[in-house]
Amino acid sequence: MLSETPKENLQESPEDSNEGIGSFLTKRQLQVLKLRVQGCSQQKVADLLGTTRSNVSILEKRAYQNISRAERTLQQWMMIQAPISLKVMAGTDVFKLPSMIFQIADENAIQLPITSLDIIVQLKRKASHLFRRRAVLKDVEIYVSSDGELHVIESVSR
Repeated sequence: MLSETPKENLQESPEDSNEGIGSFLTKRQLQVLKLRVQGCSQQKVADLLGTTRSNVSILEKRAYQNISRAERTLQQWMMIQAPISLKVMAGTDVFKLPSMIFQIADENAIQLPITSLDIIVQLKRKASHLFRRRAVLKDVEIYVSSDGELHVIESVSR
């Protein structure tokens, strides 16, 4: 219940920077995010936790930065582990991607436990902003794990 939340100063201390729960988020960042997800405004969170709205804003921003950093770390780990990687140029027909992925898998004697439809569904779910109708909008790299999980990353311009 919100009224049971203890009032405390939310300013992060060094002890909070590595919360012992195995997370990249501090205890205070978790408190702020939980209250924000419940629909509380930053001012309401500040009032409940006895701090300023500005401090809540900083904690929330840092929490989202930590979440983004963790997501990028997982993407990098996936790229290292993925036995299949495919560079796709902008303009490529999305419906050609499954056959391109399966061709690479065959060349490397990898049997993927997914179908062409699974690939299309994952692409739509994970990176719909990179596709319009049947075309890839930007150069992308697709990584496929041995269990058929796809990760799509916008190619970095060099």
